[in-house]
Amino acid sequence: MSEYFQYQILHRSKKSRARVGRIYTPHGIIDTPNFVAVGTNGTLKALDNRMVDSIGLQLMFCNTYHLLLQPGVEVVRRAGGLHKFIHRNLPIITDSGGFQVFSLAYGSVADEIKSRGAKKTDGHVLKINEEGVLFRSYRDGAKVLLTPETSIQAQKALGADIIIPFDELPPYHIESKALKESLDRTHRWEKRSLEEHLKSPQNQAMYAVIHGGVDADLRKESCDFLSNLPFDGFAIGGSVGKTKDEMVEMLGAALPRLPVEKPNHLLGIGDLESLKRCIPLGVDTFDSSYPTRAARHGLLLTQDGGVKVEKSENANHFGPIEHGCGCWTCQHFTLAYLHHLFKAKELTAYTLATVHNLYFMVALMKRVREQILSDDI
Repeated sequence: MSEYFQYQILHRSKKSRARVGRIYTPHGIIDTPNFVAVGTNGTLKALDNRMVDSIGLQLMFCNTYHLLLQPGVEVVRRAGGLHKFIHRNLPIITDSGGFQVFSLAYGSVADEIKSRGAKKTDGHVLKINEEGVLFRSYRDGAKVLLTPETSIQAQKALGADIIIPFDELPPYHIESKALKESLDRTHRWEKRSLEEHLKSPQNQAMYAVIHGGVDADLRKESCDFLSNLPFDGFAIGGSVGKTKDEMVEMLGAALPRLPVEKPNHLLGIGDLESLKRCIPLGVDTFDSSYPTRAARHGLLLTQDGGVKVEKSENANHFGPIEHGCGCWTCQHFTLAYLHHLFKAKELTAYTLATVHNLYFMVALMKRVREQILSDDI
């Protein structure tokens, strides 16, 4: 690891593989395990970034694909980088754009599983070959070529603290031979991405992405191949399984094969059940839109379970969403008021609900770290 990116293990649980650590970046510390909220376009929906910083969200995930198309990386570069452009002072991680491009080819992960891998190109993806992926912008139809090199160049312009190499996201339902071919190409793409990154590190760290679907041998191969390259950390990507049991089995086999002295990240997973089951396996960080999406749908997170804000019983609930919660919403507003805002379809409802759910996740992860420190997890 470099002088501008360090990972320190503070405690390893005596009960499981869970661990408490700290990731040091140019924009601050990330305590682990931790939850990473997704700000696709450089913002968490319904919140400004000063509010997000005040909640204590230490790491935010932004999507290279969307920012590449709008406003364009040159705009962000001229603004002084993503941190200045969006006015965020804390760490940022960006993905490579591969996930979104291959979602255009196969549909979303959920759609793909339901449809058993039927292609869903809709004319957006024009060509996939060794060079990269040629696709049409969903905004204006312009042709865009995304390669390992152009993905990394875009992430250099954005200037996130942690960046991701370009990879292929094959569907869950894929033949073994095709999965192996995809893995081999992804490894070549990741190596090219790393080489491009190392030409000008710019105080950025790069995480490799472990692939192989739910094939134990291919996951092992991916761990072994990528561990031998000078990546700063590791992300678990690709199809992680159709069920949580399948995901836990895959992670339980893959994680012990990664260098213990480097941090790891589980891509796209962050619901409460997955956190509970994956933290004991040794996962350090998780990204997901789950709590912010739940907030916009009127589901408020509490230690006693989810609260559906629009239920009629909440119309006369003149206390906070959750007693003892320190979030701005619970400190200043009642559940009855949120019930009214959602019923009236006021935009403020989304802001107040998102503030609460995000604060809940930050507080939850703090409690989790304390439980690991006391060997209760």
